[in-house]
Amino acid sequence: MQQKKLYFAPMEGITGYVFRNAYAACYGGVDAYYTPFLSNPVPNQIERHDILPENNQGLQVIPQILTNKENIFRRIAEKLQEYGYPEVNLNLGCPSGTVVAKGRGCGALREPKELERLLDGIFQVSPLPVSLKCRIGISSEVEWEDLLLVILKFPITELIVHPRLQKEFYSGTVHLDAFRMAYDRILTLRQDRPLRLCYNGDIRTTDDLQKILREFPEIDAVMLGRGLLWNPELAELCQPVLQGNAPKETPTGPDRVRLRRFLNLLYEGYKNEMGRETPALAKLKELWSYLMIYTGHTPKEMRPLWKARTLAEYRDIVAMLV
Repeated sequence: MQQKKLYFAPMEGITGYVFRNAYAACYGGVDAYYTPFLSNPVPNQIERHDILPENNQGLQVIPQILTNKENIFRRIAEKLQEYGYPEVNLNLGCPSGTVVAKGRGCGALREPKELERLLDGIFQVSPLPVSLKCRIGISSEVEWEDLLLVILKFPITELIVHPRLQKEFYSGTVHLDAFRMAYDRILTLRQDRPLRLCYNGDIRTTDDLQKILREFPEIDAVMLGRGLLWNPELAELCQPVLQGNAPKETPTGPDRVRLRRFLNLLYEGYKNEMGRETPALAKLKELWSYLMIYTGHTPKEMRPLWKARTLAEYRDIVAMLV
């Protein structure tokens, strides 16, 4: 069987090219990075910088598109093809209320017939192979069976399933029964066509990963998102498990040398990319809302960082934290 892969999930506002390059320079274990979604037919400056090949050298990057218009999908995919990308991913999973209200992301799952119309249009015009990242419905698990029937009609290369409903956002228990439905059907379909299946959702430790692999040993990949922000070393710890071996021993504390380097690269990268202190500082603080779990700092210890108003203040505080 083909080697199982580990993907870094797209996280809007966090996992752009500066983050990807800094992470890859300091940590291992990630086989492919998915970009935060692209939604403009003509990429804006942030989107263009994120997908420029020169900003992603040495990384396997898969761009993700968020739209419910096949003509917009085509225009974005054509630009990605010009840049040399070999495939693209369609976002059917974003649970944001503003996105869903426009019929995009999870909003495209509201009506199976509308989903079929969208996918039919996309596969007629796409210049690149297409994979899907989706949830299992809007408000009820019952929706998933009809949605899955529609999705599997089309020649997708890979199905990435986050087995939660839109209304659940990122809380509550994942619905493994719904994932099993996709798992069983895709294993049957593989007899006639290649189709990869990826699991996404609540993998925060190697124990979590082992549980998923015991339940679904034939999956091709797992996608980690917040788990890699809570512990940047998690991908390295998970790789042996993906290959059928015992996990690496979990460190008793953070690797502070690598963490310092990672944070320094982010600091310099965001400062150069954004040119202004306020947005760069906001990005760095957002990441620390996850990293404080990794470093074990208390809310009281983090208070000076949240109050920092300049990058110089931020850097002095981080030097004390790490």
